[in-house]
Amino acid sequence: MSRILFFNIPAHGHTNPTLGMVRELVRRGHQVRYYSYEPMREKIEDTGAAFIACDSFDRERHLSAKDAARVGKDLAFSVEILTDTTLALEEMVRRDVGRFKPDCIVADSMAVWGKAAALKYGIPFVSSTTTFAFNQYSSKIMGRRMREAFAFLLAMPKVGRQIKRLKNHGYPIKNVLDILQNDNDTHTIVYTSPEFQPCADTFSDKYAFVGASVRPAREEIIKTRDKLLYISMGTVNNDMLPFYEQCIRALAGTDYQVLLSVGNAVDARKLEELAECLLADNLRTGSLYKGNPQTESLSEEIYADITVYREVDQVGVLKKADVFLTHCGMNSVNESLYFGVPLVMLPQTSEQRGVARRAAELGAGILLESAEPAAVLKAVRRVTQEKAFGENAGKISEGFRKCGGAERAADKILEVIDIS
Repeated sequence: MSRILFFNIPAHGHTNPTLGMVRELVRRGHQVRYYSYEPMREKIEDTGAAFIACDSFDRERHLSAKDAARVGKDLAFSVEILTDTTLALEEMVRRDVGRFKPDCIVADSMAVWGKAAALKYGIPFVSSTTTFAFNQYSSKIMGRRMREAFAFLLAMPKVGRQIKRLKNHGYPIKNVLDILQNDNDTHTIVYTSPEFQPCADTFSDKYAFVGASVRPAREEIIKTRDKLLYISMGTVNNDMLPFYEQCIRALAGTDYQVLLSVGNAVDARKLEELAECLLADNLRTGSLYKGNPQTESLSEEIYADITVYREVDQVGVLKKADVFLTHCGMNSVNESLYFGVPLVMLPQTSEQRGVARRAAELGAGILLESAEPAAVLKAVRRVTQEKAFGENAGKISEGFRKCGGAERAADKILEVIDIS
């Protein structure tokens, strides 16, 4: 029996892909202690792992909305947050390492306190990477702009001060890349396939591409129309009320079933009222299918079905969906393509733009030209009407499913323990 410490950040997109792997390790009789945050407690405990709450130590959990928006965009600020959390967790991790005596530490690529602890205490380490794996070849897909490169250089002095803080506490960190990047000598689990991963052949055999890790659906979604469109901008930067309104305006005059997941940052009731108002107006004026010759002859009793939720069982929805309008978070794209669902893509960050480019390059989706209703409807219709998008999404799905999934990820961790 092996003992494994797992560290993650408070994000569903970074947690969900790990759950099958952790469940598989526990099923095989290994002990897993999972450091995470209260919103993730239930799903982590459901795997059989021991949940360790980090909420009181993590500065990021107490950021203002304005500061939270800086994380991921401002390198110096992000490294400061990561350093603060590493040092805040230091004593608890030290005690646990001493008592639990782990055979391996597994940490999300953003949970740098896990990697730092492994370096400090000489414990075998595996990185859990829920984005694409990056090196000098694959990073080109991110298309870093000159402005971003300049901002990176400007941040270096401030980042250097944070590195010094870590060194003063005994962490053998030389530079920011030791924290934020894996090299070909780092054992790494990547939740995608070699076919979807850009430049997969440039990574060493220490990288295990295990395919999309998708949990079972928790809810059965009822399909009420021939075509089901799912819209979600994720669980982090989803304060996008004007965009959601544009989507409703675009789709109220169609015969799509639309499931819109908006999170807690916007007034869902306001969107529900807009949908109800537009549908009622279309029925009253007889303009429900205006401009759509394929459906203009339908009875007025058939109308768009638009439902607004704060959250949904995304896996359950994607099992039935025909198209997904998404921000292109890696976890969301993986889940969509796992079920062969093509994409309409509106990325918000450089990482999401990289994922969107790859999906578009492989013909599994298209980028949204603008957030205007006409552009939304044009993109959705194109993806649902042109069979090639679904066929290409299906090819990626096949690649995911032959990679081994949670079982292969668990094997990778145990291999690292055996050779250490």
